[in-house]
Amino acid sequence: MTQTIEEIKILLNGLTDKKSEILNELQNDQRIGVQKLIAKWFRDQEKIELAQLKFQTMMEYETNLYKQNIKLIAGVDEVGRGPLAGPVVAAAVILDENNTLIGLDDSKKLSKEKRQYFVERIKSEAISYGVGIASSTEIDDINIYEATKLAMQRAIEQLNQSPEHLLIDAMKLPLNISQTSIIKGDATSISIAAASVLAKETRDSLMTELGKQYPQYGFEKHMGYGTKEHLEAIEVNGIIHEHRKSFAPIKGK
Repeated sequence: MTQTIEEIKILLNGLTDKKSEILNELQNDQRIGVQKLIAKWFRDQEKIELAQLKFQTMMEYETNLYKQNIKLIAGVDEVGRGPLAGPVVAAAVILDENNTLIGLDDSKKLSKEKRQYFVERIKSEAISYGVGIASSTEIDDINIYEATKLAMQRAIEQLNQSPEHLLIDAMKLPLNISQTSIIKGDATSISIAAASVLAKETRDSLMTELGKQYPQYGFEKHMGYGTKEHLEAIEVNGIIHEHRKSFAPIKGK
């Protein structure tokens, strides 16, 4: 009995082997609907293979350290250096050596739904994770660069296991822990990518709450960045305590 298109769709969902006899048989099915399903299956397999390859590439820094018997590797990243309002938020994440976070990437490259999905997985599967925050007042007091380092150090302090090595996105920290500074680390190290996503979602949540307190500013939309809407809101309503008074164009207001 000939299988229906829907039955074939379900069958293909469970296939992973391109050399499967079932797949060979289906390729001889001349129905247009079946051929479209097979074409889609091959496209999906290619995406999966590319994601797996990217994951392996993003594990290279970690893998090299694991080979040196360094197991507790913390990826460290921050978000929020550029906005005119709100804190800078950092995260530190120690992943399991056998993690399978395929598809994890720099937070800027992921949709909110994907970020939330990975945050839940990171929190449940990581050996340890921590979040550190430096307020807008601290940013004004010590400058954004120093405040970023402070937030990163606070995130590391929140880890329940002491890291043996730090992988940090383009920073060096004054800590007695061996570390590697990686330019664009959130796109090239899986541990830093994990920290990037955790920091991003934490800060977005804080800015959304700030938006509820001060609806006239629209913080939940622009997250404190200097958008046209935000600058117009400042002109109309002035600034609040969460604005960074050392940042142009707020400076002097």
